[in-house]
Amino acid sequence: MDISIYFKPLDLSEINSNNSNHGKKIADQVSCYSEFDNFPDLTSVEIAIIGILEDRNAVNNKACSEAPNIIRKHLYNLFTGDFSIKIADLGNIHQGHTIDDTYFAVSSTIAELLKNNIVPILIGGSQDLTFANYMAYESIGRIINIVDIDPLFDLGRSIEDFDSRSYLSKIILHKPNFLFNFSNIGYQSYFVDKKAIELMNNLFFDIYRLGKVKENIEETEPVIRNADLLSFDISSVRQSDAPGNKNASPNGFFGDEACQIVRYAGMSDKLSSIGFYETNPVFDNNEQTSMLVAQMIWYFLDGFSNRKKDWPYVDKHNYIKYFVSIENHKEDITFYKSKKSDRWWMEVPLESNKKTKYERHHLIPCSYKDYETACKHDIPDRWWQAYKKIMN
Repeated sequence: MDISIYFKPLDLSEINSNNSNHGKKIADQVSCYSEFDNFPDLTSVEIAIIGILEDRNAVNNKACSEAPNIIRKHLYNLFTGDFSIKIADLGNIHQGHTIDDTYFAVSSTIAELLKNNIVPILIGGSQDLTFANYMAYESIGRIINIVDIDPLFDLGRSIEDFDSRSYLSKIILHKPNFLFNFSNIGYQSYFVDKKAIELMNNLFFDIYRLGKVKENIEETEPVIRNADLLSFDISSVRQSDAPGNKNASPNGFFGDEACQIVRYAGMSDKLSSIGFYETNPVFDNNEQTSMLVAQMIWYFLDGFSNRKKDWPYVDKHNYIKYFVSIENHKEDITFYKSKKSDRWWMEVPLESNKKTKYERHHLIPCSYKDYETACKHDIPDRWWQAYKKIMN
């Protein structure tokens, strides 16, 4: 499939920096589709950067479609880290005649990249584009987990509404459904109705309040490691660190915490797409938010370069296996510890008739803390949540 038809080449004058510092920059490592260069050859490409000039369904944040090239300007001026990754910048998917045309272009492009084991980095644009990203997985028949970094749940107020504040409802209600699990990291209680929290719990989704996450941000790593798709709403970062969003508020993650979260995503062998949404240049003092997103992408690339290829779904030979007996529980809980990275997983038993459907989801990323919990004869919450979803 020729995905180049969906893209507008970059005007390099908009993203080139006047910085004269010597040394290798990210720009030197990226093959760009521009007015001077043809659409990149995707052979052996590992990561593709995609700008999306779409904000028609943005809620109270119009003009976020103008962010991609400003983010690029700051990203390409950063020095490369200790990584050597083949990266292509495919240019910008501009607004289609209708918003559904844009969604189709985005999902078709991502599906093609996924088939070729290329990880897309999406810079937009409003967060309803997460739905288009999800549809790419449906088109290739892959059941997935989504992690959303967001101060609220994007459930909307009615079934008929669809915008950047209701894309999750659209995904949940879409048939056929290819969503196994949804996790929210960083919701803020005063933005969320209690009924919405009850709904998320009834759906066996994982939700983590901002205050709890900030107490021990390392505990987000297993949650993120379980994701296929990560959607990052920049309004989850506090306004002082990311003013470029009309919905920004005084509370949220610090910039360095956002970078840590995204680095975890880069390190995950399972994660195959990531999107950064809702950056609005109109409100962005000194382009501070665009600069932060550029640095977050840098951390994603750094994490990606440190992938260990130790997801036990592929191979269980390089693991230490632990069996933990739980009082009043029929079967032991099996844990796996990677010899490469010291990361942990636990196994949820599968009935034979469910192996094909849930083969990618019965090994649950966890932490040493979960192993300690099991050793105290208490079943870890992560295990229970996955078990209930599989058996439901």
